[in-house]
Amino acid sequence: MAVLWALVGLVIGAAAAWLLRDLARRQSAVAELVRPVHDGLARLDARLGDLERARAASQGELREQVRALGEAQAQLRLETARLSQALRNPAARGRWGEVQLRRVVELAGMSAHCDFAEQATSADGRQRPDLVVRLPGGRQVVVDAKAPLSAYLDAMHAADETTRRARLADHARSVRGHVAALSRKAYWEQFRPAPELVVLFLPGESFFAAALDEDPSLLEAAAERNVVLATPATLIALLRAIAYGWRQEAVAENARQVSELGRELHRRLATASEHLARMGRALGQAVDAYNRGVGAIESRVLVAARRFEELGAAPEGTLPRLEPLETAPRVAETAPSSAAAEQDPVL
Repeated sequence: MAVLWALVGLVIGAAAAWLLRDLARRQSAVAELVRPVHDGLARLDARLGDLERARAASQGELREQVRALGEAQAQLRLETARLSQALRNPAARGRWGEVQLRRVVELAGMSAHCDFAEQATSADGRQRPDLVVRLPGGRQVVVDAKAPLSAYLDAMHAADETTRRARLADHARSVRGHVAALSRKAYWEQFRPAPELVVLFLPGESFFAAALDEDPSLLEAAAERNVVLATPATLIALLRAIAYGWRQEAVAENARQVSELGRELHRRLATASEHLARMGRALGQAVDAYNRGVGAIESRVLVAARRFEELGAAPEGTLPRLEPLETAPRVAETAPSSAAAEQDPVL
């Protein structure tokens, strides 16, 4: 019985050992099977960690950029409010209009203190337009840049559409009122000679468009009062036309100076030619006198002197023979008449 139990124990032990070996082999096979999955998950986890760190860094940079953008927007809002407040001041608004006006003049090619004058004073000393553009021929055109903009700025900051439309209507009325005030100043009577008009410069296309939308008859009303409404684009075109006139005036002036210079050169050439002709005549007279003197000496004096050589009182050949001059100076000819010049194509 003890032997039987011993055999059973051995069998059970052998079976247990075999099962353990088989389990270890299976575990090893499963481990080999899932090792690629484990490595892939490890790499995925590392990649996810890198992505998380990059996301955190990007989010931090984005947060910083959003903060900087917010600060810039707040600064822009503050500066815009300051600019809007400054443009409500008539002096600052006028200065801004003058700066815009100068830029327009520079773009049009009208150089400072040459074709225009800033802040000129009228003859009575009471009126000071922003710009006086000099035209060819001595005429002048007055430009005013003190356009009213307060109502337009109020319209841009209006909280509702009704208020905005009301402020735009006020803007149109302000522009019309300024047109009437400019017409009453009659700059063309103070800056003579000048055409009967004055240019009202609006420093932005939107100011002109807004006033014209609310008051379509504004252009006709301004024209009736001898006031021309001009935006930067239209004023550039006007000044370029004036600059072209100045260039043509310069070309005409150069042509006039060339004509005067040609007449002066012709007069000087005539004087110089007269002097040369007189010199040539004098040279001809001198040659003629020389030839007569040579003939007299040869026929009257040297003939007797050579007798000394024949008598042996003097060595032979010491008295040279004097020859008359055959070359005469060229006679200056007068210019041919127009009829002769037409007949002779060489002339």
